[in-house]
Amino acid sequence: MSTPPKLLKRNEFGLLEEPPIPYVFNEDGYVNWRKMIRPEFLVPNKQRTQETDVSKLEDKDLLILLGGIKELAQIRGFTCVSYDVPEAGPNYVIASCYINWIGNYETCNVDVSFQALADASPDNTQSFARNYLAAIAENRAFVRCVRNFLKINIVGQEEIGAKQVEEIGADNPISPAAVLSNIMKERNVSFDSIKKKLILENFDKAEDFNSINDIPKPKVFELIERLRKAK
Repeated sequence: MSTPPKLLKRNEFGLLEEPPIPYVFNEDGYVNWRKMIRPEFLVPNKQRTQETDVSKLEDKDLLILLGGIKELAQIRGFTCVSYDVPEAGPNYVIASCYINWIGNYETCNVDVSFQALADASPDNTQSFARNYLAAIAENRAFVRCVRNFLKINIVGQEEIGAKQVEEIGADNPISPAAVLSNIMKERNVSFDSIKKKLILENFDKAEDFNSINDIPKPKVFELIERLRKAK
């Protein structure tokens, strides 16, 4: 005899009460989503430590497994997950993940949308993952969208790539800087105009930028998307 399905039930605060969830709260009353991660979904970051006992490690030396991220997203609650792919090629993929989170007491019961970008290339993936760049970029974008919205500072296992010997710059044809440079050429947008725009937006240290390589990678992703959507 099969077990009948259980209906998810949330209380007036938007928190799950059926099935019962052992929520952990900060002193300010908000949910401590970091402490909501079950230990079985945490593993050592082998690029940072040789310790295998996760209970002895600080957050900076840990990684979250994808299953843990999915569980947190389900507990928090969402109505929609969608993706956009602003750049896709055989050696480089950028994916954008958009999640519409249901309202709870933390958001005054108002639905909130959140978006995050991620990329994948042979230079930041390992082993067989290099054959599935689109899937890796998709997972990375999802992981970043969830953990950044929930203010979790532990890196997801999907976000860890190969150790880099040197920094990838705009001269590398698959780097984010190179993608931005190509789009700027297509749209006839100069670096000076980009710099002036960032200064007007009060972006930190924009006045010191001398080239695309000086722009932080997350901002490069944002500029790529903005230029692609610009008419």
